[in-house]
Amino acid sequence: MATDRRSSRLVALGVVATVIFTALGLRMWFLQVVDSTSLELKVQSNKTRTVKLLPERGRIFDREGRILADNERIVTVTVAWEAMRNDDDRSELFARLAPVLDMEVEDMETRYAGPVGSDGERTGSRYSPLLPMPLRESVSEETVAYLLERSEDFPGVDATVQWKREYPYAPLAAHVVGYLGAITKSDAAQYKDLGYDLNERVGQFGVEKIFEPYLRGTPGFVRYEVDSRGAILRVVERVEPVPGNDLQLALDLDYQQFAEQALETQLRLNRFIVACQAKDDKKQLIKPQFPECSNLKAPAGSVVMMDYSNGEVLALASYPTFDNRWFNSGISGDKFAQIFPNTKDPDQSLLVNRAISGQYNLGSSFKPFVAYAALATGQLPGGASYRYVDQGSYTLVSIDRDTCQVVKCIYRNALCGGGNYACRYGVVTVEDALAVSTDTFFYKIGEEIFSERGGQPILQEEVRKFGFGSRTGIDLPYESAGRVPDKESKRQLVEDGVLMEGESPNYLVGDNVQLSVGQGLLAASPLQLAQAYGALGNGGDVNRPLIALALLSPSTPNSEQVGMADLSQSTVVLNLGLKNTIRSLNIPPDVLDPIVKGLTRVITGPGTDNGSYHATTGERLFKSYPYEDLPIAGKTGTAQGAASLPWNDSSAFGAFSLDPTRPIVVSAYLEKAGYGAKAAAPVVKCMFMAVAGAASMGPVVPSNPLNTESLVAAPERRLPSTRCLGGAAYGGRD
Repeated sequence: MATDRRSSRLVALGVVATVIFTALGLRMWFLQVVDSTSLELKVQSNKTRTVKLLPERGRIFDREGRILADNERIVTVTVAWEAMRNDDDRSELFARLAPVLDMEVEDMETRYAGPVGSDGERTGSRYSPLLPMPLRESVSEETVAYLLERSEDFPGVDATVQWKREYPYAPLAAHVVGYLGAITKSDAAQYKDLGYDLNERVGQFGVEKIFEPYLRGTPGFVRYEVDSRGAILRVVERVEPVPGNDLQLALDLDYQQFAEQALETQLRLNRFIVACQAKDDKKQLIKPQFPECSNLKAPAGSVVMMDYSNGEVLALASYPTFDNRWFNSGISGDKFAQIFPNTKDPDQSLLVNRAISGQYNLGSSFKPFVAYAALATGQLPGGASYRYVDQGSYTLVSIDRDTCQVVKCIYRNALCGGGNYACRYGVVTVEDALAVSTDTFFYKIGEEIFSERGGQPILQEEVRKFGFGSRTGIDLPYESAGRVPDKESKRQLVEDGVLMEGESPNYLVGDNVQLSVGQGLLAASPLQLAQAYGALGNGGDVNRPLIALALLSPSTPNSEQVGMADLSQSTVVLNLGLKNTIRSLNIPPDVLDPIVKGLTRVITGPGTDNGSYHATTGERLFKSYPYEDLPIAGKTGTAQGAASLPWNDSSAFGAFSLDPTRPIVVSAYLEKAGYGAKAAAPVVKCMFMAVAGAASMGPVVPSNPLNTESLVAAPERRLPSTRCLGGAAYGGRD
């Protein structure tokens, strides 16, 4: 029995051994024959290390070749991840590096493992695990030599050449040019799919963001053969990076600087203006729950200047602004938060391009397009010759008296006589109504074009032809489409809780009446206003605004003049400056002429005389304007703000040249800055005086180095002279 058992065990062991050796043999055959290619690749990859070579980023120029974004060659100290895996080794290495690199150990730990989150844990490094971690940028050659000569004391430490973005004229045009920033977690997957490393800096704002794929260029690489310790033995392969395309913008930095100076200067001046509430017949405050008077806040605004013949944007200013050099200055996170606070107060928002993202009522500056709608659709009997008797107020006729007990049916003009009564203009035509900015004339249009046509969105359809309610298509990020209110949009606003509780979700005649004077639920940007006024200037072409003119071949040479590139030596790779007409309205003369004549009288007068003379809204301001040198037409607008208090009123103005050889259109919007004629109009006046050569623009020179000790986002800018802002009586009512 014992022998049989031993035999059985031996047989079993033999079977097991046979199976094992057979499996091993098959596996060896598979590895050596079937999978030999992939194994060879793995072996080779273990013997090599690939380092990506980032290209020089394409530069950005204004239309004349001034360098708005440049590059500086820098050396960056890096550390291999393998040298930092062990906590003790990393702590010792960081302690040694801290005095050499003039860094805090905590800052090094933040680069390695991310900042400390709200739960007390590190949030994770934002740098690619496939490449050495960049520890310190812009390190001197002497420091690098010191570290590399003492590699035994600084294991894993190396240096690489990179490019640092420079903005020589900062903070000029910061909202247009933009800045670079780290790839965010939300965008990481997208950029990884595009072949980016997560430690690259990419365009985060302005044209830096929009043209990122063209400006970045094509990375190269160096593949090294390394030994088992990772030491480099030789270069296996090297592919040089291809620099990014240069970019020429339509901006003219002379006008850009002047626009920014005029805007900021005017806002600061208007903060000294005191606005007071109106009083009733008994000289009591209309709204006693609020102060009687208050200074204008005038916190923000924007200016747009375009060539209305082709849509080229010559200046686009937004305030408050910032210096885009802060984003690569190497300041601490705490200091950055001081300069760019995360505020919910829209007045203080720095990183908002108000020219394209602002959503505003336009006030009376919207009236030319309401006049167009009325004339183009035959709403006014007799067209341009239609006459209306303005008695200071307008009562809705499409609503019965009982309903008028609970809804507003009486609408009045702005106040005259020192704020004691509504202005009365007497008999007015379309031209007169635009010149003196009577509201009741347009209230009547707003009601009748709605009620007489069964509530159809006739007014909406007509004003949308000028681009209101849709994005212009400008090559800048975060543009808002705005809103021309109608049934659907109002219902959505009610559902979203944007409007006051109890507001009807139906689009009512009162909504259309408010729209007719640029108030109510209308939302538009200053860029849309400029685009629309440009269409009036050129006869009906609604042109897409062009912020960029051309993509150029890489490495455009510098000119002999400091801060300039020699565009004559560049090659256009892609022409971006081709005129793109979104819509041609071909406005007939019987529609366009009375509108242009009315807007011309805003500038030159005369007003209306109904027993007492009513000046136009701009003639006093523009008495000092050289009209003979550059004739213009324009319209003021005052948009009522919160609680209809005068210190919450915002100011708008749009104007265009009547000289086709200088096809310029300018719009300005100054938030909470008072009447249109006393805030926005003076800024626009300055811009046209500069075009006419009647206002001196200071020279545009490269900026001084960024003061990293400062705590302001951008230094204050002022006009060289404020004379262009003034007028005979410094503006009118609207």
